[in-house]
Amino acid sequence: MQESKQAIKQEEAPINWAPTIIFSVTFLISITAVPVYGFMSGYDAVEWITFTLMLAFCGLSITAGYHRLWSHRAYDANPVVRAFFAFWGACALQNTILIWCSGHRKHHRHVDDVDNDPYSINRGLWFAHIGWMLRNYKSGEVDLNNTQDLQRDKIVMFQHNHYVPLVVASNVGVPLLLGYLNGDILGMLLLAGVLRLVISHHVTFFINSLCHAWGKQPYTNTNTAKDNFLLALVTYGEGYHNFHHYFQTDYRNGVRWWQFDPTKWLISALSWVGLARNLKRVPNFKIQEAMLQMQFEKARKQLSLSRLPTPNVEALRQTLEAEYQQFMDTLADWKELRGQWVQQKREAFEEKKQELQAKWQQATIRTRFKEMEYMLKMQRKRMQVFNLSFASVAAV
Repeated sequence: MQESKQAIKQEEAPINWAPTIIFSVTFLISITAVPVYGFMSGYDAVEWITFTLMLAFCGLSITAGYHRLWSHRAYDANPVVRAFFAFWGACALQNTILIWCSGHRKHHRHVDDVDNDPYSINRGLWFAHIGWMLRNYKSGEVDLNNTQDLQRDKIVMFQHNHYVPLVVASNVGVPLLLGYLNGDILGMLLLAGVLRLVISHHVTFFINSLCHAWGKQPYTNTNTAKDNFLLALVTYGEGYHNFHHYFQTDYRNGVRWWQFDPTKWLISALSWVGLARNLKRVPNFKIQEAMLQMQFEKARKQLSLSRLPTPNVEALRQTLEAEYQQFMDTLADWKELRGQWVQQKREAFEEKKQELQAKWQQATIRTRFKEMEYMLKMQRKRMQVFNLSFASVAAV
């Protein structure tokens, strides 16, 4: 592994010019022209409101759309919602849904692997934050084989095939139009266009870098993902990254009611009005299990480093092992109970299936009876015609 890390550090990948130019130019404008224009001319309330709304639209389209909806299929959304996320996701200028999700799914599958994780934190904070996009590294090569499901989504493919026009329309067209209507085109372009884009970029990039370097690991230590409340405040709830990497299909990142996760609240609100459905939630038991596992690991580590007298340490170790045995017994009981529940569901399904089959057979029989009744009715009419014909012939 060490040789692999060293080889990658020496990798001479060609510069990826498009993102390099975009990131450099927008950043330079945001730290020079934006404050200078603000000092010379100022920005009015309409421009600040537009900046705030566009920033939120872009951010939530990445977190609720690109990330939780499309990458992890944590819920299903109405086509109107998906179209909204597709448009403002293009405005966030982080590539198409298809390519973004492909890379993110690869990241989850190979997290921390320096050879296969597109933005592995083990290659450094700068690399995980933005460096991985500035050069065409082998680990970042696009392979859409892991997005077969998304390629059947018409909205995803429309955005993928018309990405550049959507980027121009959202990043230039919208601020240009609103600036014209507000009487200050340049001010709107600088604030709602450039500064909004730069902030939107780096807020997302924090998730790949800082959320793998700074915080706590209450659910798992099998990867570098961390939970960080402060980062959740600026990433629309994505800061609870340790939970997400362990329970990636849950539509929530901040699983506790008090945790700041506006993306979770948005998805819940959409479900209340019928615009989202099938919200996936990890059973609370599994969450408690993960947290307890981490607490046992922490306790064992503390005991191994303890300087207490040996008898005291041994007594604590016995207590800990007794607690762990009880924990394992509870897990076994839960698995058995869940197995019984699954079996009951299967039996209920079979009963329902048999009931439906019986109803179908009954319906078939009733239909056959009706057919026979109809056949007799038609035969009776034919006999009436026959008898009338016979009577007329006999009268002659």
